[in-house]
Amino acid sequence: MAAVLSPAMTTQPHRPVFVLGCPRSGTTLLQQMLHSHRRLAVPSETRFVHVAYARRHGFGDLRRAENRRALGEWITTGEGTKFAVLGLDAGAVVDDIVQGPPTLGSALAAVFRRYAREHGRPRWGDKRPSYFRKVPMLLRMFPDAQFVHLVRDGRDAVSSLARMPWYDGDVHSAALTWRESVDTGSRLARRLGPGTYHEMRYEDLVDDPERALAALCGFLGEEYDEAMAEPHHHARRTVPLERKWHLRTHEAVNSRNVGAWAERMQGWEADLVEHVLAGRLRRHGYALSGRARPDAAHLARFRRTAVHRWRKQHAQAVRERMERRTEPNPVGSLLTGPASDVEIIPVSPDQ
Repeated sequence: MAAVLSPAMTTQPHRPVFVLGCPRSGTTLLQQMLHSHRRLAVPSETRFVHVAYARRHGFGDLRRAENRRALGEWITTGEGTKFAVLGLDAGAVVDDIVQGPPTLGSALAAVFRRYAREHGRPRWGDKRPSYFRKVPMLLRMFPDAQFVHLVRDGRDAVSSLARMPWYDGDVHSAALTWRESVDTGSRLARRLGPGTYHEMRYEDLVDDPERALAALCGFLGEEYDEAMAEPHHHARRTVPLERKWHLRTHEAVNSRNVGAWAERMQGWEADLVEHVLAGRLRRHGYALSGRARPDAAHLARFRRTAVHRWRKQHAQAVRERMERRTEPNPVGSLLTGPASDVEIIPVSPDQ
């Protein structure tokens, strides 16, 4: 396939890339595709970025080398982080953080830059579905970031998510998660613009990978790499067998699971999900199947769950505003440019 070029390619972009979306929307497949690009290093979920931000007050003044060292040691050995998936030397990463600029974003960027260098790539990214809730946080730390939002038919995403062994919600909360993700995506598209935010559909990605990925590369300012359309070669080396819910990444890209919700969900579940997501499904190009109106009891439970979630998120937003007033340091990364460069080029943090 011919390469898709954009004006940004003349400057070889080095902006970090974040993949987000409702869980069970294909973000792991997309992460594998991005990592298969010869210029991009995008690991599996590391789970320390958002936690480090939430705990930033506890690390103290990062102008002190001992505090940067404590932060580095937490990233590399802390409980709950998945630093091990990066396959990096922990001591070297801690040294990078200690020797780097005194901001949280710089410390996190140092980890991903070393990961990119180890893979011979100049550019890095990260993937976590719930990043759709964390874009303001990510922009504070990485003001030049780009965001890729993968949207899947809400009925398929909900029917899969509600049955995951690690998911502690039900079909009501899963439907709310999908609704929240696409609503957030609509706001981000308006706020960030086409140079920073890119939305794509899972169904288009698996139906015609080359076309969807070429458009994605155009957004990223990269040439299309044919290896991206065959991510199963990389997935077979990096996605462990015990993660059964991700084993389809070991297969060549296919659309076999598109529309699987019709067999997965019970009748009342399908009625509820299609009803509460109907308008959003249509806006994203998904045809409705004409399900019956759900029982009043299921609708009432969905609304109660929505109110409870709104109150919880509102309280969290208030806490976050208060915490920002007492931050010990700016959080914006002072590391930019290609990960393979030795030189550190400063940028203004928190812009």
